[in-house]
Amino acid sequence: MGHIFFIADTHFGEDAIRRYENRPFADVSSMDDALVANWNRTVSNEDTVIHLGDFAAHGTERRLLTQLHGRKLLVRGNHDDKSNAFYRDAGFDEVYDFPILYGGFFLLSHEPLYVNENMPYANLFGHVHNSPLFRTCSRRHYCVCVERIGYTPISFEAIRAALQQAENTQTNAQ
Repeated sequence: MGHIFFIADTHFGEDAIRRYENRPFADVSSMDDALVANWNRTVSNEDTVIHLGDFAAHGTERRLLTQLHGRKLLVRGNHDDKSNAFYRDAGFDEVYDFPILYGGFFLLSHEPLYVNENMPYANLFGHVHNSPLFRTCSRRHYCVCVERIGYTPISFEAIRAALQQAENTQTNAQ
């Protein structure tokens, strides 16, 4: 059985997001090539990648999904505006319209959800890119926007370790 990885806001084929978010690529083609190379260097065909929304510009989905390793699931983002059947036909194994509960503790969503220190959940999300209003990690959330994870899918193990470190840091500070 493979590993689980997360990523959000790849926006393949979208030059506007490259410029808007100051992504470190000369053009959209080099951005897409780097995202595909990073994904395939990290993810094997036995692994699963849960994409938390805003996958690609229209017309590029099928071509890109055939290039990317692993089983791919999509929690739709605000830019993923085609039908679920469209995304499944393009190559996603499953598509979710709403946030999902993963492993009994992790709320997977495109946009950040409200969670507080007293809730029994942690939220993994995208959508906010490099916004300074959001930290990458706390005891109850982890942002998997590509800008925050080195334009490379991040393993579930790494996320859990970061959440545990945040928990330990807060506990030691009390």
